[in-house]
Amino acid sequence: MSHAIELTKQINAFHRYPNLYDDELDIWLHQSYAKVMSEGKKVDWNSKYFSPSSADSCPRALWHKVKNHKKDKQEWLPHQRRWVEIGTGIGDMVQRELLLMGRHYKKFLKEDPKYTVGMVDGLPAFEDFIFKQHKIKHNGEEFSILGTSDGILTPSDGSKPIGLEVKSKQQTPSKTSLSAMKSPQEAHIKQVICYSIMYDLEDYVIMYVNTAHKAWDMDEEDFTKTPDIRLFDVKVTDEDKDGILDFFADIVRRVRENDPPLPDLTKWKFNNYKDKIGQTITDDEIKRLEMVSEYLQGSSDIQPWMKPQIEFALNDIKRRSGRL
Repeated sequence: MSHAIELTKQINAFHRYPNLYDDELDIWLHQSYAKVMSEGKKVDWNSKYFSPSSADSCPRALWHKVKNHKKDKQEWLPHQRRWVEIGTGIGDMVQRELLLMGRHYKKFLKEDPKYTVGMVDGLPAFEDFIFKQHKIKHNGEEFSILGTSDGILTPSDGSKPIGLEVKSKQQTPSKTSLSAMKSPQEAHIKQVICYSIMYDLEDYVIMYVNTAHKAWDMDEEDFTKTPDIRLFDVKVTDEDKDGILDFFADIVRRVRENDPPLPDLTKWKFNNYKDKIGQTITDDEIKRLEMVSEYLQGSSDIQPWMKPQIEFALNDIKRRSGRL
């Protein structure tokens, strides 16, 4: 059975009915947040840790992060700040809608929902309520994965819980069309593998919510071709977990041995340690990066739109290091 297909059906069926107001639910949820947030997070900030979203990050950036080097000062354009906040808000919306389904789905659909939000000690299994620092020993290294999931859902058939990760798309309706979106992004798959390690889950669903809609009035055919939500199954294997843990453990080893990895030219845009890399990059590393860039530029595996970004990344490193 595809959890992604069944959960899509459930969400779309529920959303054919008007918006719901549930003051009792909202009061409980806000009071629960206030209580758990006032208690604070129990985190060993001095330990070596990684966030699930960093599983696909540039290894050199993670090396600087684990060594507690100073991040770049980020300058935000107004739309970028709003973009991030809207993405967070979408996750909140989906979580509340799932809670509403647990309370009202049967009233409208005359049957129980197949998926409801799991509960931990009477609190919903998402966000601050399940935040954790998961400590790991792997390949002789010690570190932790730190963060929280968008949700853990309970199937009504009594099968094992599944994880939920919510992502936003905000540019065009086509981003979630059947023709353009064939699978979840690799970075998001790696992120849910981290959550599967943290919460001992085998199955995850990645949900994309698109805030850009083709039109208010769409017929069923248009809606089918260009839906505003897309859900994908991810079955996490032991091999998947080992791959992520190998990556993190290698960063920790390199920090211990003071052996920095090369920057990843394909992940430069969201690298938060550009200045530090420019200050520490060596002549030998520049030569190696030039070879990597030349290889990637000639590779058919690299998308054409990525190649100018690779060239920019290499030149930006040279510029920041005073070599250009």
